[in-house]
Amino acid sequence: QVQLVESGGELVQAGGSLRLSCAASGRTFSRYAVAWFRQAPGEREFVAAITKNGDSTFYADSVQGRFTISRDNAKNTVYLLMNSLKPEDTAIYICAATIENGKYLDPDYWGQGTQVTVSS
Repeated sequence: QVQLVESGGELVQAGGSLRLSCAASGRTFSRYAVAWFRQAPGEREFVAAITKNGDSTFYADSVQGRFTISRDNAKNTVYLLMNSLKPEDTAIYICAATIENGKYLDPDYWGQGTQVTVSS
């Protein structure tokens, strides 16, 4: 089992940048693929995912080219760098983990989330 804690969310102006972190417990973080989702009122949306060793990444069309997901397995941490932020990016950002690389849309473990607010 893995526990996930997100951080880095805050209020930012449109056009600005933020880097979110997802810190995982345990020594076997490299066994998990990790994804970021975001929760706005009424819906949860997939944002990005990264494979266990970081060799492949996946993005929603809405963030492609603006967001970058990365990981440092030595630090048990996954990052989400968000550039050119828009008001519609406002949401609670949640990281999630799965033992299977291809299952990032249906992960097994979820964090609590961190709030990102983008002002216009």
